[in-house]
Amino acid sequence: MRAVDIIIKKRDRGELSREEIDFFVQGYTRNEITDYQASAWAMAVLLNGMTSRETTDLTLSMAHSGQILDLSGIVDVAVDKHSTGGVGDKTTLAVLPIVAACGLPCGKMSGRGLGFSGGTLDKLESIPGYRVDLSTDEFKKQLKEIGIVLTGQSLDLAPADGKFYALRDVTGTVQSIPLIASSIMSKKIAAGASAIVLDVKTGLGAFMQTLEEARQLADTMTAIGELAGRKVKTLLSDMNQPLGFAVGNVLEVKEAIDVLHGGGPADFREHCLVACAHMLVLGGRAVDLASARKLADAAVENGSAFEKFRQLVVAQGGDVSRIDSPESLEKARFVETVPSPESGFLSQVHARLIGEASVDLGAGRARKGDPIEHAVGFEILHKIGEYVQAGEALFIVHANDAGKLKNAKETVLMAHLFSQEAVNPLPLFYN
Repeated sequence: MRAVDIIIKKRDRGELSREEIDFFVQGYTRNEITDYQASAWAMAVLLNGMTSRETTDLTLSMAHSGQILDLSGIVDVAVDKHSTGGVGDKTTLAVLPIVAACGLPCGKMSGRGLGFSGGTLDKLESIPGYRVDLSTDEFKKQLKEIGIVLTGQSLDLAPADGKFYALRDVTGTVQSIPLIASSIMSKKIAAGASAIVLDVKTGLGAFMQTLEEARQLADTMTAIGELAGRKVKTLLSDMNQPLGFAVGNVLEVKEAIDVLHGGGPADFREHCLVACAHMLVLGGRAVDLASARKLADAAVENGSAFEKFRQLVVAQGGDVSRIDSPESLEKARFVETVPSPESGFLSQVHARLIGEASVDLGAGRARKGDPIEHAVGFEILHKIGEYVQAGEALFIVHANDAGKLKNAKETVLMAHLFSQEAVNPLPLFYN
């Protein structure tokens, strides 16, 4: 078998066999296939697509390129949640403690932000002392003892995905449904997930900007899960405007804590509780969404969800006093409330522009390895469809540099558009 023959076959719209896919994936992982050959193959996949069977074989081959985490002796069902990323998406910080407090153990490996999309690990590291580098043995031990883990991905899991992802990022082959789907699902399978809730974002602040693209990605990942013997539930959620109010690491941690105390912005709180309900049903802790929702609501109301978050922070070395008193978390040097320049109904709160402005402030990184300024970001105070009076507070900027504050303020003002006609609010989820 030769790499060039496999490239030519896919170039000519042929369907690759499991053996051909495995030969290519494992060969590239072992450096026996060159970057330029892998680039040509990825471009052929982008242009010509893959069948569900091919995409599943690619997923499983990437998952088996490294260690497969076996959680069967620790939990009866390993449920994971994945979001395709967005602006102000801090759902994992609230969802995992709520679900774990309902008796469904949750062990999750998350990533860092890159570009305008924030990363869960960056948010967690705004809690002083919190460790995101647990070993596999530490992961298993903590999951067994307290039923919740939230850490970074082990280098031993799906190394093929890491190589292909870095290559796709610089060869114009990121926007391929089979390659995106196999990247996400290979990591979930390698991390031991037997049931997966996938939150696929769509809109201006999402990678999949149209509902059609988001639905195609969701359908592809569902098919992979079914063919690989996993239970999968996909949600299609809106990301045209930021989720909740907070955009920025410390600000988002505070907002997640608010939700765990029963408060927080209505859209963010509802989004979290819907995701929790689906996880509880998929994990067999509830027979239907209505009873699952009651369990989730009760965990918030009786304080057990927040207590589970405290256990998580303590177990991973974080300073829990900062969680008990969120006002003690790091603060930005400058905080400025920006008034609305006009009266009207909000017709746009452009999530991508706001996400990019937060990166410019230092809340995210334009390149891997860039330092993060945990305290900077925005509080976006209104949603599409709301009527705002001229002079009313529109958003709040948290910055450490006066020049960056000025630029960020101008960008976020441009992200807000007004209409004199009534505007319908956006849905949280799409059917």
